[in-house]
Amino acid sequence: MMLRYLRQHVDAHDGVVDWCYVNNFDDIRQPRVLKLPAGLGIQFKKDVEKLMFRLVKAIPQAFDNDSYYERSEQLKNELADKQEKQLLQVSKQAQKKGVNLTVTTPGGYRLVAMNGEEPHTAETFSELTADEQQHFEDTINKLEKKLRGTLRKLANWEQDYLDKQQQLNEEVTLAVTGHLIDDLEAKYEEQKNVIGFLETMRKDLVDNVDIFLEDNDEHATIAYASLDKKMPRRYQVNVLVNRKDGLAPIVVEDNPNYHNLFGYVENVTYKGTVFTDFSLIRAGSLHKANGGYLLMDAIKVLEQPFVWDGLKRALRSSSMAINALEREMTLSGTISLEPEHIPLNVKIILFGDRETYLLLQQYDSEFQELFKVTADFEGEMARTPENQVLYAKFISSLVHEKGLRHCDKKAVMKIIEHSSRIAEDQNKLSLHAADIANLLRESDYWAEKQDSKQIKSEHVIKALDSAKHRSSRIRDQIYEGVENGSTLLTVSGAVVGQVNALSVLTTGDSEFGIVSRITAVARYGDGDVIDIERDVKLGGTIHSKGVLILSSYLAHLFGQTDHLTLSASITFEQSYGEVDGDSATIAEFCTLLSAMSGLPVRQDIAVTGSMNQKGEVQPVGGVNQKIEGFYDTCMILGADNTQGVIMPETNVHNLMLKQDVLDAAAKKTFSVYSVSHVNEAIALMFGKPAGEPNTDGKFPPRSVFGTIQQRLAKLKETDKDSEGGAKSKS
Repeated sequence: MMLRYLRQHVDAHDGVVDWCYVNNFDDIRQPRVLKLPAGLGIQFKKDVEKLMFRLVKAIPQAFDNDSYYERSEQLKNELADKQEKQLLQVSKQAQKKGVNLTVTTPGGYRLVAMNGEEPHTAETFSELTADEQQHFEDTINKLEKKLRGTLRKLANWEQDYLDKQQQLNEEVTLAVTGHLIDDLEAKYEEQKNVIGFLETMRKDLVDNVDIFLEDNDEHATIAYASLDKKMPRRYQVNVLVNRKDGLAPIVVEDNPNYHNLFGYVENVTYKGTVFTDFSLIRAGSLHKANGGYLLMDAIKVLEQPFVWDGLKRALRSSSMAINALEREMTLSGTISLEPEHIPLNVKIILFGDRETYLLLQQYDSEFQELFKVTADFEGEMARTPENQVLYAKFISSLVHEKGLRHCDKKAVMKIIEHSSRIAEDQNKLSLHAADIANLLRESDYWAEKQDSKQIKSEHVIKALDSAKHRSSRIRDQIYEGVENGSTLLTVSGAVVGQVNALSVLTTGDSEFGIVSRITAVARYGDGDVIDIERDVKLGGTIHSKGVLILSSYLAHLFGQTDHLTLSASITFEQSYGEVDGDSATIAEFCTLLSAMSGLPVRQDIAVTGSMNQKGEVQPVGGVNQKIEGFYDTCMILGADNTQGVIMPETNVHNLMLKQDVLDAAAKKTFSVYSVSHVNEAIALMFGKPAGEPNTDGKFPPRSVFGTIQQRLAKLKETDKDSEGGAKSKS
């Protein structure tokens, strides 16, 4: 419903943009982010790729031609000539003084004393006089000083040569790249951040032109890791979010873990080394929904570690940072990227039940500040003629959306009836679209099986019956116990201290009614009612409350002037699990009355309903399933056309019974009685009135309460006689 609403109200607006990550040539660990108008990100990426593809061919060609070689060779020759002249000058001076300048290594020189045409050896030099040796040493020392000065000049000339060579390379590179980048800048002149990036790219191309000139396996392999063998990685454009339609995005994140929500940085392994760069940054749901709406399940968000805190941090700062989860957990010390933050402008819609909302509200002080708007959705709506027309349109929209066959009028009527049954109210319609969509799909399946062009009411009925059959295994097992007699039930005649109560058993998505026998026994005592379920800890708190209420009502009826002399025990027979709920209170009350009075109570009528301390009947849940459960039980054990169910009058509007029960009621072979006070139920169950007290508090002798009152009086007399006999004997 939210998706349908948002799609109808979302238009294009300025907040929708493209986001790209590019290399930060000054610090590769901190990639830069580019903000571009919607749809321009992919175009910019393609333009840069086109530029790089041209440069990959053009730059090597520019450096592989005669003009470049001539200029480069000229610079090299000029350097060689200057170096040679300078060294020759030093060599001539040395020769005049009987010393020779020799080359030992590239860039390494040595001065050697000469013995005629040959250099002195250690032996010949030692044969010289001390003065001659000293003369050579002094001469060589002076020449070495001059040589060092000459070598410094050579080094400076070498650096000048490298600068001129670099300048030549820059001129060649700029000649190739300049006009191409100029064209790009002209195209994106309104995008100042793009212009800034292109200028830094222009400078980096000059500084790293060797990337285009060197052909090595490592470069090719790393480039292949990005699925691009030709384009250098450092000049790629990583389009993180592309909004070519210009509409505000609507994103549903079904698995909101840390990486899926906040994005992540991939790694590539090359020759055993793990590396990463800006081109491996991947967007999360927050990036994709930026400028629009992000829909998530609150429970799933809270289940994921670090997600809730990260989400609040992003909303507070209005920015998105891509951090490795390992860094959040402080489990890794590896160097990773720190991409520039992206401004965040998103509306987050969390779905959850009321309990989750209240827990967040109670335990997270920031929750209401960040999530200011709360929408509490109705599960039902009024079943008015106008709303039924709208519901029919809703059914039609589901048919169109799912590509199903259209429904005829009777099928629509049947689906609307089923919707009221889901809502358990004749005057309500269920708003749980998933249930209706599933019913339509299965109805369409049965229509296809019968080669029908439309979904008809019989297809809807078949779908409902099939769904019930698929989930009825436990129900069938329980009814099998009723049929073979292992579950003791009686649906005819009358028995003292025994009533058929109704309850609902839920198994997954299936609910069905079951019949439970309640029995009670009464005995001489002090008026206590023993709830066996409560004493053995099989009774829930609500059930125990119901028993205490009926005990209070009993005390109100018969114990206002004297204490009760009857005690009773009550239990659910063949109940081996926890019993909870107060919907059996009236049935328990009738059972106790039967045990206390000794009057038989009808077994062909089952009872459901709660009561208060004034005897007023209160509504219960699952009334349809309970009535149908007793009807099915009667069909198994044998119906005698007298069976029926007593239910609260306040539940009449909840009646949405299945067709076979309605047919039986129309034929008067099965009855449903509604009561507003427990006395009405007593009259139906015992075949005589409950009784109204006179001014003295006495009930009519032939009433149910009168019978109990008479029995209590006899017990009191017996009690007095026994006490008198005991005193005389003592």
